[in-house]
Amino acid sequence: MSGLPIHTDPLFYAVAIPAVLLLGISKSGFGAGFGSLAVPLMALALPVPEAAAILMPLLLVMDVLGIAAFRRDVNLQLLKFLVPFGLLGTVVGTLMFRVLSPHMVAGIVGVFTLLFLAQRLLFPPRPDDPLPRRGVGAVLTVASGFTSFISHAGGPPLNAYLIPLRLAPIAFTATTAYFFFVVNLSKWIPYAWLGLIDLRNMATSLVLLPLAPIGVWIGVRIARRIDAKLFYRFIYVGMFLAGAKLVWDGFFQA
Repeated sequence: MSGLPIHTDPLFYAVAIPAVLLLGISKSGFGAGFGSLAVPLMALALPVPEAAAILMPLLLVMDVLGIAAFRRDVNLQLLKFLVPFGLLGTVVGTLMFRVLSPHMVAGIVGVFTLLFLAQRLLFPPRPDDPLPRRGVGAVLTVASGFTSFISHAGGPPLNAYLIPLRLAPIAFTATTAYFFFVVNLSKWIPYAWLGLIDLRNMATSLVLLPLAPIGVWIGVRIARRIDAKLFYRFIYVGMFLAGAKLVWDGFFQA
């Protein structure tokens, strides 16, 4: 690896290693909100677009491992509804990537994430509550594809729609794994077109690659054993931390 133009700043690896592990764990569905912390963490050492580009090959490996682990548990009917709107979000992200500041996008996503959590805490859901309308799901899924394209922070908007559906943890995990596999795969050509796929970023990804299966393995083992209530509590904690970090990055660090 010595001949490759990789990043050598120790600060970068100090934040990149935990970021990649968190992202891998989130790919199992366990701690799903924590994955949105990956780019903000790496942005402590790199510009957001560059951090997002470095994570692209790692996401591909994680997604493949995730869909292989949960291939029998996916909710196909729900997935067929989600995917077109997620892809629409990536198209919007491509068109607006050079117009919108990644910090502003992060701040907006963070605000809506915290508002959703506040609503869930102040008005706890009841078993007889109606399921969210599909129109709401469409908007949130487009937002998920858009924020996923900008900064790999598509988890909170999608969770805001999926959590009220009260899916079993394994179905929640499998469906989100397949959704983000398709969405992340669709980013490669736009990222290359925008000039984010270069030798230095890809070489740095290769250095971090061994961490990807470790994070996914940890998360898969937990996701298959965790109680449903505890599972969703971890998601809430992850969404809160991600939302707070995104708000900080968006409005106080821009």
